[in-house]
This record gives sequence, C-alpha cells and structure tokens, in this order.
Amino acid sequence: MLPQTPMHIVFVMDPVSTVIVDEDTSFALMLEAQARGHRVDHCLASDVGLRGRRVVARVRQATMRIDPDEPIRLAEPEDIDLVDVDAVFIRKDPPFTDAYLWLTLVLDHLEGDTLVVNDPRGLREANEKLYAHHFPEIVPATIMTSHKDEIIRFLREIGGKAVIKPIDGHGGEGVFLLSDGDSNLNGLIESVTHLGSRNAIVQALIPEVYDEGDKRILLVDGELLGVVGRVPSKGDLRSNVHVGGSAAPAELSDADRKIIETIAPRLVADRLFFVGLDVIGGKLIEVNVTSPTLLQQMSRLAGENFSAVVIDRLEDKARLYAS
Repeated sequence: MLPQTPMHIVFVMDPVSTVIVDEDTSFALMLEAQARGHRVDHCLASDVGLRGRRVVARVRQATMRIDPDEPIRLAEPEDIDLVDVDAVFIRKDPPFTDAYLWLTLVLDHLEGDTLVVNDPRGLREANEKLYAHHFPEIVPATIMTSHKDEIIRFLREIGGKAVIKPIDGHGGEGVFLLSDGDSNLNGLIESVTHLGSRNAIVQALIPEVYDEGDKRILLVDGELLGVVGRVPSKGDLRSNVHVGGSAAPAELSDADRKIIETIAPRLVADRLFFVGLDVIGGKLIEVNVTSPTLLQQMSRLAGENFSAVVIDRLEDKARLYAS
C-alpha cells in the first residue's frame, strides 16, 4: 500500500557507478522508497552547499532498476533547497574526511526543518573505532596510543596477540595481527602509527574470529533490525566482505543482547538512526554510523525485506519531525 503522502528523500552518497545491485544497502533503501511512490534524489557530498544559512543541493532524481549494468539512472541536475524535502539520508562511505566533516557542519543548519539521518552532530561524535569505548565493559581490552613501547608492553600483558588498526581506517584496511616475538612487529607498529606520529587502536585478539568470524548487528532507532555473520577467508582475521569475507546466517547470543541494551540509549540520544555494530565473541569491536552495510545479505539469509522496516521507520520519523 502506498503511503498517504509521497515523500521527497535525498540520498547523499558516493557516485552511482560504485553501486553493486545485489549488495549495496543504499540501493536497496532507494529501491524500497521508490516502490512506495516517494521521490528519491541522489547527490554527492560536494553537491551540498550554503546560500547564507539556506542549505542547498544540486540533486538528480534517481530511478532504480534491478539491472547490474545500470542500477540507478539519474535525471538532469536540479538545484533545490533542502528545507523543502522530507528527509536527507547520509550514506556517504567512510573514511570520515574533511569533506565529510564539512558536510555535517552544513547539514546542521537543517535542524528543526528537515530530518537528517544519521544526525550530523551524531556522525561527528561517533568515530567508528572510538565510540564503542564509552562502554568499556562490553569491548575487549584496548588501548589507543602512538608509542611503540606502550604497544609492546600491552601486547605482553594480554598474552602476546593483538590487532592494530588505524583510527580512521575502514573496510579492513590497515588491520594487522601483532604477535609478541614476530620479526615484523616493529615494522607493523611503525607502519600503522606512521613512525609514532599518529595514534592507533590496539585491541586484544579474540580467537573466535578465526572460526566464527564476526557478526554485523543492524539497529534502527536503537532497536534490533537483524543480524548477519561474516566469515573470513582462510587464514585472514578480517571478515569484511569486500576483502574476501562471506555473509552467513547468525543468531544473537545473550552477550550480543547485552551489547544492544548497553549501547542503544546512547545511540538514540545521539540521534544515530541506522547503525551497524560489529561484534566478535560477545564483545563490541566497532560502531558503524557513516554508511552501515550488509542489509541485502541479511534480508536474503533471513527471508525478510529489512529495507521495508528501515523505510517504515524513516517515514514515521520524518512525519513526526515535520509535525
């Protein structure tokens, strides 16, 4: 059934040439919105600007099709005022660069007029590697440092195995296993910390990652949407799908439910509407807020259209915001 009043939704994301029709979460959400009669526009972060305090954007109306060669067809560009649309959905992939920061600062001006998800201020506050550490009781032993001696001391304290990763990394890039006694130990630390000039995250290795992989738990407005497993390729500790991991069915454990209960109130307070939690062995590893993925894989494995649930909640939230 079509909603009573079609909405106008703008997706701020990467170029449509990057979309993979049977994997991309943004595409699935746009397709669902289109099926309900909503107008769906696409724009890049660089297409959003200011005229005084007015937030404007150069958008192209998007038409979605299940076509691997051209899943999204864009119309001619139009200049619009974003105060006139119902919702802006930020789906720009990480890393969180200066351009991403500027986008959030500009979109702040829409507060009180147009719903923006995830909330721009929330995006600035929620670094995907550091946000979890508001809740030390549900994360593995972790330090953030640029100092090699501190990393080596921590490595020995936790039993000689840890994972090091850059704070601004994404998609498994720059993630390495540290082992006490490894001849490459110094080189790996120096590489990720840029010879001690940049902080890095160093986290106790959770052995379950090799056999079980990790879980991606998707939340909408602080409530569980679904869960999907990610299994790494043999010999790799990274479960990210685009570096060789594969999606698999998964169930929530009691520890996973505790993670959701612990973090959900903070997510709601920070107005983080669509969030992905990465969990290994019942411990929270990362909180994905910029552009959570795996919605399509989760839907196929569960036999349920989770995109419909997200758009349901977006419709409700946008209408409440406008009232």
